Amino acid sequence: MKKILAVVLALILVAGLYACGAKPEVTPDADSSTSVASEVPAPENPVIRLSTTTSVNDSGLLPYLLPTFEAETGYKVEVQSAGTGAAIQKAIDGNADVILVHAKASEEEFIDGGYGVERLPFMYNYFVIVGPKDDPAGVKDSADAAAAFAKIRESESKFVSRGDESGTHKAELKIWGDDAPDAANDSWYISAGQGMGACLTMASEQQAYCLTDKATFLSMKDELNLDIVLAEGEDMKNTYSLIAVNPEKIDGLNTEGAQAFIDWMLSDEASELIAKYGESEYGVALFNLL
Repeated sequence: MKKILAVVLALILVAGLYACGAKPEVTPDADSSTSVASEVPAPENPVIRLSTTTSVNDSGLLPYLLPTFEAETGYKVEVQSAGTGAAIQKAIDGNADVILVHAKASEEEFIDGGYGVERLPFMYNYFVIVGPKDDPAGVKDSADAAAAFAKIRESESKFVSRGDESGTHKAELKIWGDDAPDAANDSWYISAGQGMGACLTMASEQQAYCLTDKATFLSMKDELNLDIVLAEGEDMKNTYSLIAVNPEKIDGLNTEGAQAFIDWMLSDEASELIAKYGESEYGVALFNLL
């Protein structure tokens, strides 16, 4: 009888608490509290327009870095990927807040024209020459890139050029020197007008030589029937720079967002991520820090 009475009294007490507006205490689970705490308020102008070369995108570097930047800052980066010439032109046309490119002369011209604030070199990799595994032009014995190109020309072995005014294309033309091949007159020379990934695919299909940044080649090598036939050298160093577009020259820029992106890319955290990128999959980092 006492047990029944105790149960009845307990039920009356609970009913009374609910009648007064009291509710049982609920402890939030760890996952829900963590997700709330990790939310970052979006900045007033949350979209950053990044115009960049294809190599940092095709190599997977940007898709690897941007989720961390966006989660930590609340910004959303819209990536426009093209050859360096086209990437810079987008900024000149007012369609980018910041650029990430790799052609020093073009970058300096961009700044001299008042379009860029400051050139900030921060990382590099190397161009390499890739070609058929049997290396019909004998490029593997070359002393440098210029000698390798001379052998390709002499043997009239197929060569796929970016042909798009990109940083890679400009580096290729510099190696050729004053007497660069002409696709209209040299049947072995193919001017693709395409990005790095598309050119590597074309070179593989046609068993041609190609100048490429090492990072993009390594990220695609399992899909290609090509080998590196001439590896990195000082004449093939490939430096990447960040440049904020000048708000005094172009209206409607997200200058605050551009600076936030630059600051993060130059931070210790981003440097550690860049230094590790590629190690687990390729056994070597795809980009090096200056």
